[in-house]
Amino acid sequence: MAASTFPVPPIEPMLAKIAEELPQGEGFLFEPKWDGFRALVFRTAEGALIQSRDGKPLNRYFPELEKMLAEQLPRGCVVDGEVVVAGPGGLDFDALQQRIHPAASRIARLAQETPAGFVAFDLLAAGGKDITALPQQERRTRLERLLGQARPPLHLTPVTTDRAQAQDWLQRFEGAGLDGVMAKPADAPYQPGKRAMFKIKHARTADCVVAGFRWYKDKQEAVGSLLLGLYDDAGVLQHVGITSSFTLAVRKQLLEELGPLREHALENHPWRGWAEAEVGDAERMPGAKSRWSGGKDLSWEPLRPERVCEVRYDHLQGRRFRHATTFLRWRDDKPPQACRYDQLETSTPFELAQVFGA
Repeated sequence: MAASTFPVPPIEPMLAKIAEELPQGEGFLFEPKWDGFRALVFRTAEGALIQSRDGKPLNRYFPELEKMLAEQLPRGCVVDGEVVVAGPGGLDFDALQQRIHPAASRIARLAQETPAGFVAFDLLAAGGKDITALPQQERRTRLERLLGQARPPLHLTPVTTDRAQAQDWLQRFEGAGLDGVMAKPADAPYQPGKRAMFKIKHARTADCVVAGFRWYKDKQEAVGSLLLGLYDDAGVLQHVGITSSFTLAVRKQLLEELGPLREHALENHPWRGWAEAEVGDAERMPGAKSRWSGGKDLSWEPLRPERVCEVRYDHLQGRRFRHATTFLRWRDDKPPQACRYDQLETSTPFELAQVFGA
């Protein structure tokens, strides 16, 4: 982008590398990591354009947000942040996902029932001029000045230079639905599309039942991902997510290794009904196309639920892992029936309002 000119959409947002712990030393700004949709807001003379992470407009899905941002943001600014939906227990990503819907009538209804908010954490332009070349610390100062009179549901994310306080946030804020902490070099410019900051997320392990798999790249030559399950209090095996962190050689080995478990797998399989269910059923299915699948073939192959693996996960959203997990090892010493929800670590509830007031 040319210096001092107003940025033209679409712009790639600056990205982050995953880090296992908060960086040591001075020179970092720490912020909570919000669990929502990344978005850039362009406030032009015509109104507010909300751009998604992949460069697409989000305005039609969040009409209440478009109106609010046009009212509160001054013309000539570009703000980086996160679109979120807050529920009784904190951030509600499932409710946020439901806002992306093709039917205008449903969008209008959900705008009333589950209105969205916007959490701002960076500034790319102000007064009609590009400021991406300025250091992060200076952009933060200008963002605070820009949003000095902001009212909910427009929020300014908390920030600290104190590593100990950021470590405290990492533990406490999860109870409000946040999923980690960001660390940004204070002297760095805004770098679109570059992984120029760090995200530190919670890392935990769980023992899960392997009850099926998907093919690798739609070819029946290797395993793409393993479908994981946990037993609930009623003894029902619930689909909780996938693990897919394998090399191609391991994917082919898995196909051979799991071959015996494919025999007669569907006869008494706890997910047998899902194999014939239609998309849109109330329960989350291990294989079903949706508006989130991008047209991918999500059909699955059942396995007799007799093997257990240990995976690393970062966040539980409702009854499922929020992101894909990382395979660690097989647990042939553990019976499948011992893989229950009650093994998972739960976070202490924390008021979202206290996060904004931090």
